[in-house]
Amino acid sequence: MTPESAHMILKVDRIDTFYGQSHVLQGISLSIVEGEVVSLLGRNGVGKTTTLRSIMGLTPPRSGKILLHNIDIVGKPPFQIAQMGIGYMPDDRRIFPDLTLYENLELARRLSKKGKVSWTFEKVYNLFPVFTDLKERKGTQLSGGEQKMLAIGRALMKNPDLLLLDEPSEGLAPLIVQNLTEVIARIRSEGVTILLADQNLKFCRKTSDRGYILEKGMVQHQGLMEEIWQNEEILKKYLVV
Repeated sequence: MTPESAHMILKVDRIDTFYGQSHVLQGISLSIVEGEVVSLLGRNGVGKTTTLRSIMGLTPPRSGKILLHNIDIVGKPPFQIAQMGIGYMPDDRRIFPDLTLYENLELARRLSKKGKVSWTFEKVYNLFPVFTDLKERKGTQLSGGEQKMLAIGRALMKNPDLLLLDEPSEGLAPLIVQNLTEVIARIRSEGVTILLADQNLKFCRKTSDRGYILEKGMVQHQGLMEEIWQNEEILKKYLVV
């Protein structure tokens, strides 16, 4: 599947994003077709998180276009972008610490304005079976891995077409990362397109079709994940720490 042969769900066209006077993203372009899992790759500080924040409207670009289903969403507030079909798991999770796991999911469901209902409590609990025993536990009582799962589940409760995941594997034990790989495959099988930013190349290889490598706020290389994995020159130049 390629951007030319399927429905384009997202197209980022030469965006420039700043933090104050700091020019962070410099002409970033990427595209994702319906049903894909695509990774943003690169070391810390190269612009992966800023790219996701730009798409979500949290750090709007000063120039360029971001097309969701061929509609330019640049300048729209984050809540409206969410209503248009994007779910977002930030790297710091941002769950409500004083609410229970169930209440965090319920709040996201209530905020959903979309007509379709693909993701229910039952479906999210089936995706994360541990939730059944944790649903009355407050956010502060959850482990880091459980909070990350909750952040993903909360994003799904809004029934998105496109799911943005920021560093989903960061800080997780290998077994939990393996479980997360299976979770992403199941989410994809339900028709959700995924764009994730992560430094874990092995994780991205298992989950993603294609990858974009960022360096100094620019896309330096793109291609199929397996091709990136096999390219030692690219790995050494942009990905090996």
